Amino acid sequence: MMLPADKGAFTLRRATGTLAEGADKLAADLGAASVEAVLAQANRKAVRKGAPAAFGAMRPRPHEWYAFDEKDNDTPDWYPQGLTCSEDAGSAGVPAFVASWYFKPLPPVAERGIRVTFLSPQTLRYQHALLVEARPDGSYTPINIHAGGIAWYGEHLYVADTKRGLRVFDVGKILDLRTVQSDLGDGARVGRSEGRFHAFGYRYVIPQTDFWRVVTPGAHFSFVSVDRSTSPHTLISGEYDGEAPTGRVARWALDLTDGVPVDAYTMGQAKIQGAVSHGGRWYLSQTVDARSNGRLVVESGGKVSVRAFPVGPEDLTVSGKRLWSVTEFRNRRVIFGVDL
Repeated sequence: MMLPADKGAFTLRRATGTLAEGADKLAADLGAASVEAVLAQANRKAVRKGAPAAFGAMRPRPHEWYAFDEKDNDTPDWYPQGLTCSEDAGSAGVPAFVASWYFKPLPPVAERGIRVTFLSPQTLRYQHALLVEARPDGSYTPINIHAGGIAWYGEHLYVADTKRGLRVFDVGKILDLRTVQSDLGDGARVGRSEGRFHAFGYRYVIPQTDFWRVVTPGAHFSFVSVDRSTSPHTLISGEYDGEAPTGRVARWALDLTDGVPVDAYTMGQAKIQGAVSHGGRWYLSQTVDARSNGRLVVESGGKVSVRAFPVGPEDLTVSGKRLWSVTEFRNRRVIFGVDL
């Protein structure tokens, strides 16, 4: 059962530094593309109701799901973690899901940071973009974090940084390398060199524009989501605890005006990979291991119920009166939706 916790432990302080300056410099040199434009020319295609192994013993299976293509489903290097959608954003111009991935390289491959994937549920087309930290000199570097959760609100994309807080990216600054060069540069390099741009072969980069850092050491940011059923709308983040049911979750009024949460709770469950509140209920995504089905824990009015969930469920979002999540393990990577 969820119980009130000290919300002060999750107080955030804005720490923009030179992030906005660097992002503006990079945006001035590269053309920005809209989400709609990115999806219109997306270079990969998902498979509707593909990768059924993701559901293990789950019955019934979800109403709808989309598997990443064979290459992304099988790669040992990139792992999906976060999920958000255009309904979280409020107005994106086109229906879309956005998933975050972290890089887990096998030596001798170097670190490549984090990326996001824009996926259209209408066309099933999707496109990756590399998230970067831009410098005031116009160059940029990858960001080496877990990116365990992601939330889209307005033009802001909030990405969980486990021990530091929430990194912020501007969806209005999806920058296209092909506006200044015909090719995508050296696929093994990143940054700006001798007037050319490199992003490990990615066409799009999105620079970080802001940072909300946790004030008190010890609070973790393992996932993040949006609740549009509250007034004002709220941003949610919480902690993964793999051993004990002591992980906490907190909510802030958007747009994080002073960094102080409106409330916080202890979730009373271990191994929570994602949490969202909606319509007065809490939904918690619980994992077990790489081979076993997870669970969806629902709390309403102090009563807890448990539903079947796929193998390796992660972050949560709400779209079209359904609860959506993404699964992380190889050959079981899907975005799926179940009834609220």
